[in-house]
Amino acid sequence: MTGTDVRKETEDSGPGGYAAARLRLLTEGARSGPPRRTALAELTDDWLAGLFGAAAVPGASLVAVGGYGRGELSPRSDLDLVLLHDGSDPGAVAALADRLWYPVWDLGLALDHSVRTPAEARRTAGEDLKVHLGLLDARHLAGDPALTAALRTAALADWRNQAPKRLPELQELCAERGARQGELQYLLEPDLKEARGGLRDATALRAVAASWLADAPREGLADARRRLLDVRDALHLATGRATDRLALQEQDQVAAELELLDADTLLRQVYEAARVIAYASDVTWREVGRVLRSRAVRPRLRAMLGGGKPVAERSPLAEGVVEQDGEVVLARAARPERDPVLPLRAAAAAAQAGLPLSLHAVRRMAATARPLPTPWPAEAREQLVTLLGSGRPTVEVWEALEAEGLITRLLPDWERVRCRPQRNAVHIWTVDRHLIETAVRASELTRRVSRPDLLLVAALLHDIGKGWPGDHSVAGEIIAKDVAARIGFDRSEVAVLSLLVRHHLLLIETATRRDLDDPATVRSVAEAVGTQSTLELLHALTEADALATGPAAWSSWRGSLVADLVRRVSADLAGDAAAEPEPAAPTAEQERLAIEAFRTGGPVLALRAQTEPATGEPSGDPEPLGVELLIAVPDQPGVLPAVAGVLAVHRLTVRTAELRTLSLPDDVEDDSAVLLLNWRVAAEYGSLPQATRLRADLVRALDGSLDIAGRLAERDAAYPRRRGWTAPPPRVTVAPAASHHATVIEVRAQDAPGLLHRIGTALEKAGVRVRSMHVSTLGSNAVDAFYVTTGAGAPLPAGDAASLAGVLEETLRG
Repeated sequence: MTGTDVRKETEDSGPGGYAAARLRLLTEGARSGPPRRTALAELTDDWLAGLFGAAAVPGASLVAVGGYGRGELSPRSDLDLVLLHDGSDPGAVAALADRLWYPVWDLGLALDHSVRTPAEARRTAGEDLKVHLGLLDARHLAGDPALTAALRTAALADWRNQAPKRLPELQELCAERGARQGELQYLLEPDLKEARGGLRDATALRAVAASWLADAPREGLADARRRLLDVRDALHLATGRATDRLALQEQDQVAAELELLDADTLLRQVYEAARVIAYASDVTWREVGRVLRSRAVRPRLRAMLGGGKPVAERSPLAEGVVEQDGEVVLARAARPERDPVLPLRAAAAAAQAGLPLSLHAVRRMAATARPLPTPWPAEAREQLVTLLGSGRPTVEVWEALEAEGLITRLLPDWERVRCRPQRNAVHIWTVDRHLIETAVRASELTRRVSRPDLLLVAALLHDIGKGWPGDHSVAGEIIAKDVAARIGFDRSEVAVLSLLVRHHLLLIETATRRDLDDPATVRSVAEAVGTQSTLELLHALTEADALATGPAAWSSWRGSLVADLVRRVSADLAGDAAAEPEPAAPTAEQERLAIEAFRTGGPVLALRAQTEPATGEPSGDPEPLGVELLIAVPDQPGVLPAVAGVLAVHRLTVRTAELRTLSLPDDVEDDSAVLLLNWRVAAEYGSLPQATRLRADLVRALDGSLDIAGRLAERDAAYPRRRGWTAPPPRVTVAPAASHHATVIEVRAQDAPGLLHRIGTALEKAGVRVRSMHVSTLGSNAVDAFYVTTGAGAPLPAGDAASLAGVLEETLRG
């Protein structure tokens, strides 16, 4: 039978009537979205069933698979069909196929078709993952329903039996496609189907659920998928083509078809939907991996343990936060409803360890955590800075918080930039992702600045004004002032942050557009930034912003221009050398401790909790800032490494620390001096140790009977700290002309247990005397200054100072 004969015979089956009904359905405005897709599928079902019934063959059935099998037909969707038969009459089946396929082709519809027996279908599915995925959505259209049901049941059983092999194959397929097509939530011309977070990934999640190994986690998943299908429908109608790529020139028409305000609103909805699907995919594939690993390990464990269910190991990471099964979860004793800092603490711990936040933990915190008071307690601010300074792992953790609404609860102004597109060829990210990328880039530059916390927060906020009318830098300055004050920075820090946001484009625009040889150019920049410390922050922010924008925004040429401008402005700002800060007069308590230390000949200490005022709520309790630790010790070698080591052994984190030499009061007839250490510490997790125990260990450390290095090594071996990223290398410099009485060694490094003990030990080995010190831990960054002298009390010779800085840097790198 020729194609002409088939076409003539199928005219009575109603292709013209189907075409007219199809056209009416697609052009009427009353019906759109899921109802129209369902109606189009039903209309097509009836037409194909009529074609099949006109030449029915015993032992055959017509089956819809893939998207058509799910009953979802977009205006230009392919018809995915399988003509199933029992093999008893191949000739009749071939004739039936002609009767079915030719009318479809005549109408210009895309057709993906096959003719197979159930055994052939199963065999092909076993060889081709995409075929198997299509059969999971098999739906009977016409013919022998038992034949269709048997294939569907067998295909589903095969899928579940083969899941340990097929799911990793599916995950790899999804990853390869995502790498090739990019991330839907950031592309200006995205492929709605193939890009990561698109319709293909939504289908993959359905397949995972069908395996019974894991399920997609997010309640908004169905709505996200529906939104992408609606956009694809509008794209098909606007272009008249079977395309999934949302090109720039079609976005306004698609937005109008969907009755949206403009193309930006359209893209934002697409990005939000893609973000839901991408996050659900991340969580689901992580769960699949966990289940498959568990299945592989469990038989061996049961054999070793003699049966029974093994208990998952839980390793503490922070107060209320533990690691379990490769995820960060809440400790059993954690109470989010009483601990408003817990979400940030858990996020910071996860990012620092390079681990994902458990979906259950994030949902529980989102549902029960109390809002933070205004201003935030110091710990919350420190945990935010730690999270922002954790490098690449910050992105995944931030996305987990954002998926459950925690970010906009912490930072309400984030809502305006969330999923906001940037119609600029230079930018490769949405506004919100660009801000996080800038923080990631800034985390690599923290050794260049004296206030890494301000750099990281400025990176997070520098484009926060986008989405408001007018110049985003001007709008951002106002928002940044409010946000910085709300999260607990003091007035001077708020001023610096708002200045950085207002002028975050100043250096790059001046360097590339103005004459740097003109003194007026340099002076105007110097007047805008005001201080050397602000200049170094703005320089680092400029570089981080450009690197996070895209490859076209930064180059060695641009970098050299900005560096030249910074050098000229720095020279303009240079004035008299800073003098060593004069220590405040000792308090009565400090004098009392010093005299007691002198009289007893040993260390004396006092612990006093520091708190912030209670919130305005009736049940508000004072927020703990940590514990002030005052220690007085008769001046002797080894005090700094001994004290720092004892604190590290007791898992106390040093937030700030000062050391100075205190002369005894005039009424004490002795020329001896006492070292006074005034530190703020906090427990890494658990409760604080008793002062008597701290003193006893300090006495042992000073007399050499406590092996601090050994104790720390044992603990690290038992509980190795996980690092989710490679921190910038430590930087140790000699501050030129910073003091007339001592040599100032500045250390900028990643905070870690025992860091101050290692520094103190290195200084002791070098034979220098620490006259005073000023230590700050800003998030996860240690910024320390040590005023050192020779044994005779003089500043170090320049060569010795440089050598000491090199040795200390090498020690910290090891």
